[in-house]
Amino acid sequence: MSKTGDIKIMKELKKIKRDLKYIKEHMVDVDTILTADEEALLSMAKKEYDEGKPYI
Repeated sequence: MSKTGDIKIMKELKKIKRDLKYIKEHMVDVDTILTADEEALLSMAKKEYDEGKPYI
């Protein structure tokens, strides 16, 4: 491959690495998102905890 081709490839790889880094930094952690059902269960559990109900 020519030197010009190598330089173009290296520039493209650097751009891809920057893009990948940006994507990783801004990805949402799927495990932190609650469904409506999970939110309701969590709310109920917090209420029961605040009322001092024992864990069964």
